[in-house]
Amino acid sequence: MSFIHKINKLFSKNKSNDIIGVSLQPDSLSYCYRPLNASPVCQNITKPRMSASFSALADEVGGNGLCHIVLSAGQYQIVQVDKPNVPDTEINSALKWQVKDLVPFKPDNMVVDYFDGPQLSNNVEKINVVCADLKELTAIVEHVTQHQLDIALITTVEFAFAQLIPQSDVATLLVCQHANEDLLILIVKQGKIFFQRRIRGLAQISHKTEEELLMGSVDMLSLEIQRSTDYFERQLKQAPIKEIQVILPMDNEAFLVRKVSENTNVPVNLLSMPEGFEEYRKFPCAVGASMLSSMEVDV
Repeated sequence: MSFIHKINKLFSKNKSNDIIGVSLQPDSLSYCYRPLNASPVCQNITKPRMSASFSALADEVGGNGLCHIVLSAGQYQIVQVDKPNVPDTEINSALKWQVKDLVPFKPDNMVVDYFDGPQLSNNVEKINVVCADLKELTAIVEHVTQHQLDIALITTVEFAFAQLIPQSDVATLLVCQHANEDLLILIVKQGKIFFQRRIRGLAQISHKTEEELLMGSVDMLSLEIQRSTDYFERQLKQAPIKEIQVILPMDNEAFLVRKVSENTNVPVNLLSMPEGFEEYRKFPCAVGASMLSSMEVDV
């Protein structure tokens, strides 16, 4: 899933084989720079304006790189709807009007894309519609290109995190979080997102002490995991989840994993970063974005 072909007239032709995974946050960005013939480098950049952040990024990578942009949660919205009964070439146009009352973007200023949703037991075909503000995406493109960087794709947190899970025929449930946003639960199988859900009320979990985690957060997270697995197995008629993995930006991550594992019969483990990125656990979205290709995210 990528917005790139929706606004491709704004992009220059690709000039570099060096990949830069860029994860946007409200007041900063993190990046994973993967030069073609050198080891990757991940860093945070905090500047008062996005233009200044991309200027600093261009300086740090020598003004050369192909950006894979990950939007922050506040820059897009995902809604699940019945797939419209129209030809595939007309789906995006139909979706703007189908979701207009469900999202805060006006149809004439909305960029939409979609990825397949679950096939429910009543044979209703669902799709997940990703909506974003056209003006905001245009501004991002302008900030990037004015600093001589190129863009390969614009995608979402869900796809960046999903890329960190190795391909497998066995489904994995991933508990993750991006930059103080709501907690995110993903179920990924064969490289595809079968389920995605944001958990309200746990955005500050990374700041909690061990004692505070035991005052409701562990139980709340365990309950949401159980609800997600029940939906996946019972409503989607999928084989049981065999493993739960966790990657959260918190000092007490291992403690949380241990406590959650006490509430479930499924193994709960810390997510292992891909080979070569073990030291960059604090940059999961940027790393995941750098591993995406346009073929993997386009619809």
